[in-house]
Amino acid sequence: MINQNKIIETIEMIEKEKLDIRTITMGISLMDCCDSDGKKSRNKIYDKITRYAENLVNVGEEIESEYGIPIINKRISVTPISLIAGCCSDENYVEFAKTLDRAASTVGVNFIGGFSALVHKGYSNGDKKLISSIPEALSVTEKVCSSVNVATSRAGINMDAVREMGEIIKRTADLTKDKAGFGCAKLVVFANAVEDNPFMAGAFHGVGEAECIINVGVSGPGVVKSALELVKGESFDVVAETVKKTAFKITRMGQLVAAEASRRLNIPFGIIDLSLAPTPEVGDSVAHILEEMGLERCGAPGTTAALALLNDAVKKGGVMAASRVGGLSGAFIPVSEDAGMIDAVLKGALSLEKLEAMTCVCSVGLDMIAIPGDTSAETISGIIADEAAIGVINNKTTAVRIIPAPGKFVGDMVEFGGLLGRAPVMSVSKFSSADFVNRGGLIPAPIHSFKN
Repeated sequence: MINQNKIIETIEMIEKEKLDIRTITMGISLMDCCDSDGKKSRNKIYDKITRYAENLVNVGEEIESEYGIPIINKRISVTPISLIAGCCSDENYVEFAKTLDRAASTVGVNFIGGFSALVHKGYSNGDKKLISSIPEALSVTEKVCSSVNVATSRAGINMDAVREMGEIIKRTADLTKDKAGFGCAKLVVFANAVEDNPFMAGAFHGVGEAECIINVGVSGPGVVKSALELVKGESFDVVAETVKKTAFKITRMGQLVAAEASRRLNIPFGIIDLSLAPTPEVGDSVAHILEEMGLERCGAPGTTAALALLNDAVKKGGVMAASRVGGLSGAFIPVSEDAGMIDAVLKGALSLEKLEAMTCVCSVGLDMIAIPGDTSAETISGIIADEAAIGVINNKTTAVRIIPAPGKFVGDMVEFGGLLGRAPVMSVSKFSSADFVNRGGLIPAPIHSFKN
């Protein structure tokens, strides 16, 4: 029998504490769309995406209406396009990006991810062409997201790719300067990228995945903060238990939505991603969870420890509530998408260096951070290298989604709107890393990566 108190609790979590399903993401394999003729390949891609995802948005809206659970985004991820387009003789892959954009618009999804390349150990010809196409591709499309994996714990860090991605980010910002460098908000540079990530901009459908799957990303920072308000002053043992129990409740809702979407679409369920994904709305902030633990402001000493506790407790609670967990699963710290993070930067409590320290223990990395538009490509590459090193040494996923905002300086504000929010421009080191970045080559994998 359903407990009336549980029903009321769930309603309050949705209406007052911003609980939602952040995304239903359909992963689609495009391996059978390879063709030596680029135009034929693109036609196959369009036809397959629109066939498989034809009812994705409608089903998401039906579940939202019937269960009263907000489902914010419906998205698609596809096989990395460098693998598919690499079979044709095209020298530029912008037309492939346009095809993805057109397919996404046809089926009505918010974003489509997979304009991607995996170059952690080296480049194929297709990888080179795709990466060089990224700036133009992101400037002429609305829904396409791109990612490049430059490092793994097993392979090390491809510093040639790190150097190039600094240049690519700069060119992308320049080509989208009329939108404050918005193209960079759709571009992620990874270390240890996962194949089943439902969140944008880094989602792609890995080659080890099934033909088509449904992955679901949950959210609910506001729910966690409200739960912690009830244990103010208690020990960290109580804090951890409270977060675990709350994450369990949040994840059960995600499991329900995933099972329903899978059944109605007749597509296998993949994973639940447990990540706490904030939004710019008041009451939906990861930073405010950390402050509820006793920090005057996110960024104060103790912030990294608080985030470590949060990330671990979310995983422990969520993993018991879902049949399969994957993706990134933890806590996100995207500056522009988190009202508490924005406030902490404006108050001088949170710096780029502190954010980097926090990425050692959170789900991903330096996310949605605006920096001065005149920041050099080499400095951006240095930031990517640092973040990749954290991921490689700690055997975890890390990433950089950074926006060198054209014409903006430290203290200015960059407005993106919607879930991407607004970003205060943060300062970066004035000292050069050019000679370091320009060495190129491969930073070897750490000794502890050899586990066979």
